[in-house]
Amino acid sequence: MKYTKVFIDAIGYELGPNVVTSSELEKRILPTLDALHIPPGQLEALTGIRERRWWNPGFALPEGAARAARKAFEQTGLSASDLGALIYAGVCREHSEPATATAVADLLGVKPGAAVFDISNACLGVLNGMFDIANRIELGQIKAGLVVSCESSREINDSMIAAMLADRSFECFRLSLATLTGGSGAVAVLITDGSFGGGHKKHQLLGGVYRSACEHNKLCIWHGDKMSTDATAVLKYGVALGRETWADLQAELGMRADEFSKVICHQVGGAHKKSVLAALGIPEDKDFSTYEYLGNMGTVALPAAAAIADEREFLAAGDKVAFLGIGSGLNTIMMGVKW
Repeated sequence: MKYTKVFIDAIGYELGPNVVTSSELEKRILPTLDALHIPPGQLEALTGIRERRWWNPGFALPEGAARAARKAFEQTGLSASDLGALIYAGVCREHSEPATATAVADLLGVKPGAAVFDISNACLGVLNGMFDIANRIELGQIKAGLVVSCESSREINDSMIAAMLADRSFECFRLSLATLTGGSGAVAVLITDGSFGGGHKKHQLLGGVYRSACEHNKLCIWHGDKMSTDATAVLKYGVALGRETWADLQAELGMRADEFSKVICHQVGGAHKKSVLAALGIPEDKDFSTYEYLGNMGTVALPAAAAIADEREFLAAGDKVAFLGIGSGLNTIMMGVKW
């Protein structure tokens, strides 16, 4: 997919207010670590994550998404009345039905004629939503759309810590460890046809590609209050899939790898980042990471990292930026953005 008139006008984000360190989580599973003769400090050592954020207990997901959306509107001068579509794309949703997007639309005052619905695709949901909005804009159906998400890791962490204390086997520990990397936050990506004024920066969405390897759909499963992740296999097959998708992106956009001045990866952890960048031949200094202090915020992770990279002036006007997304399933999405 290539686009000629699609722009990211703003990315708003909101972080959970409670900082939770890796050492705090390890203290909660100390009986399991002792039973397995695993020394303290391994969670941070294995993942590179020293802390993450959690929402307060009972925090409403639509409220987090709405807060992020209001921040995006504040950056641009646009409002909910300008939207032709609103998509909620989080792994975490308020109910099975109706769509969580409807609660967000109600909080923001989205007009009745806008399309309002959810998309779900593991950690890639926001990127899928961005493609959906971009396609509508490129076809001339709408002028502006918003993709929002709010992820909460508190509940699944509490549940899996209880499971790890009940079953102190190494197999349970191995399949549960990735859950403890989760962080909490919300994001809103405002996408337009570039016709809105206001003097704010606009980032041109050049295009992107999908690729899947769905034979690996059982490597990471979250069902109810249980989550199981074969992190070693996800990394192995995810890196292989990412290498193919990176080649697809270059071919689709007619760009060489060295023409991308910066990259923003999905924020999983240190081993994932190092392995992906090495496989793609991308120098580590081209990447901006947030996993060290925010953990893996699922669908929120990549766009929030891009927003923070912009705030810290890692991303500069004119940079050709690659968004490198991967989600369980396995699925990948990669995008090119002119900053």
